[in-house]
Amino acid sequence: MQVSARYQRLMMRAPALFGAVLLVVAVVVIWRELRHLSVHDIVLGLHAIPVQALWKGVGATFLAYFILSFYDGLACRHVNAGVSWGRSAFVAFCSYVLSHNIGCAAVSGTAVRYRLYRSWGVPSGKIASIIAFCSLTYLLGTIGLVGFVLLWQPQAIPFLSHAPLWISHCAGIGCFGALLAYVGLSIWKKEIKIYRWRLDLPRWDISIAQILISMADMSVTALIAWCVIGPLPPGTGLNFGGFLAIYIVAYTAGLVASVPGGLGVFDSAMLLALSPWLPLPRIMGAILVFRLFYYIIPLILAGVMFAGHELLLRGMPSLSQRPGQGGILHPNQVVRESEADFSVIVATSVQAVLGIVTILYALLAPLPVFHSVIHATILQLSAFLLWLCGVILFGLAGGLSQRVALAWRLSVYVLCATLVVLGLRQAHWAVFLFVAAVLVVLLPFKKGYYRQAHWRVEPLSPSILAPISLWAVGLAGVGWVGLQRHLGPVWWRAMIYDAHTAIGRWFMGISALCCLFALWRAVRRTRLHPLPWNLQNAAKYGCLVDAATTTHMLRDVKIMPDGIIQDESAKAALAFIKRDPFLVSLGSPVGVKAFHAAAIWRLRDYAVQEGYGLVFLQDDTTLRDIYEDIGLNGFVLKKGGYCFCNINQYPLVQSYLDRLGLR
Repeated sequence: MQVSARYQRLMMRAPALFGAVLLVVAVVVIWRELRHLSVHDIVLGLHAIPVQALWKGVGATFLAYFILSFYDGLACRHVNAGVSWGRSAFVAFCSYVLSHNIGCAAVSGTAVRYRLYRSWGVPSGKIASIIAFCSLTYLLGTIGLVGFVLLWQPQAIPFLSHAPLWISHCAGIGCFGALLAYVGLSIWKKEIKIYRWRLDLPRWDISIAQILISMADMSVTALIAWCVIGPLPPGTGLNFGGFLAIYIVAYTAGLVASVPGGLGVFDSAMLLALSPWLPLPRIMGAILVFRLFYYIIPLILAGVMFAGHELLLRGMPSLSQRPGQGGILHPNQVVRESEADFSVIVATSVQAVLGIVTILYALLAPLPVFHSVIHATILQLSAFLLWLCGVILFGLAGGLSQRVALAWRLSVYVLCATLVVLGLRQAHWAVFLFVAAVLVVLLPFKKGYYRQAHWRVEPLSPSILAPISLWAVGLAGVGWVGLQRHLGPVWWRAMIYDAHTAIGRWFMGISALCCLFALWRAVRRTRLHPLPWNLQNAAKYGCLVDAATTTHMLRDVKIMPDGIIQDESAKAALAFIKRDPFLVSLGSPVGVKAFHAAAIWRLRDYAVQEGYGLVFLQDDTTLRDIYEDIGLNGFVLKKGGYCFCNINQYPLVQSYLDRLGLR
């Protein structure tokens, strides 16, 4: 039994461990390939990309995301979801942009689709079918392109370049045979059963469309990188078919690693594969532009679009309530009290990307021509402060991912400061727009950040003070290098580009790492400690209960609660019992209704922290939307009331509640 449990834990962590190994290998490869390159070489590689090639890349990017809209459009048509093509395109854009940047597409893309389709009233079962359909569509397209490469460009795959052609040709024929078998099944059968699961097969025309759309999607995505590489030197011998094979291998490696955006893994694979044909600065420039077009800019757009959708969703109930209508709302117009995980993921990823972009902009972008010593000093200082803001924004992204309120407030302050610093630096208007867009993405979701920061619990902890001290030492070292080398008013530019100031760059790197570590320690969430159920705390709980919020569930239950969990403001609370393997909430939250959602999410956090399954016993379905955001489903109890739990755990929950006499 113990061996089985250890084996299961190992298998659950195996993908993450494999991804970590791939990332380490990728870092080593990148270091070996780029150790002789300077920042100046990479900047020259970026400037070498023709303007015409950039516009072609922009056009290919628009085409790629247009094709992506067909994934969800076909899925909604297959399951009869009743969602318009425009809405499905919106979902496809947001979900794929997020999964491209976050990694773990099965998790991040699922969160997006569930959040948006639920807000339009699509049942959970159909959402699950849409997600499965889109995943299958991507797999079919990958099989088709791999078959194409194996049949027509096998020499482009490194480990097959010296193998006999008949091996690659047989494998390619096998890929196309699998696709034909899938289309044939869709003609003769409506569903297939695999073990305990049943898969509804689409019509034959939809199945063919799946294959073609997915193959076109990956081909056009590769076309973006192909365009920004620009014209190849004569006699290179690399055509688009060979480049497509290289792209598929690199993208698949990044996908398997589950690293955000395939960062490092995708880049190292492209460097290794393209280095025989192209110089390294040109490859790096093309990869950076490709990431800007396909990852960063769409991520900002998706975040702004989702923020607008959330604001519209909140405003619809107030617009729909008119005198004489009794305040009855359509289910699609219900404003949810909680924030979905998706909104936090979007804000976190967008800010992390902005932090990296801000650092690169401060280091690489040339400064304007200065006209006086004062002007030069302001420009150099603003470039340094911009680098510092980028480091802090990237560090605070970790706190945002854990829903820490302090991280949200500090992020807003630093974003506003970044706008001021950009003004001093005389940055391009597009950079202002980029930062303002991130601020717009972050502001609407203030209620989603409710956890207390570790800093509030241990403000003078050595684990926080030590990296802060090293950070200060690193910044002081940067100033010392500037004084020792007599860099004067152009100290920042000299620090970045001059060869004799390498020690200053080491000080900057060390101080940045110390800053990130200090922020990670300071703004991470603290451990939750619920109040034990005793006379004093029971009295506190009773003070929150009034005639309107008294829960019959708690009154009828004969089991004494084990504790109380409160929201951060202590204005709402939940009573619970903790019996291995479940933590059970007894009744609805009590106290101020505006804080009920925060109390529910806090109990969810405590269950995750302690490793318990979560069960909510309720008198009604008033808070159903919040429980569905957490990922729980509702079931009717024999004695009346409702139970909300994970659908996969429901059989175990039934026997558990029977033993306790709660069902």
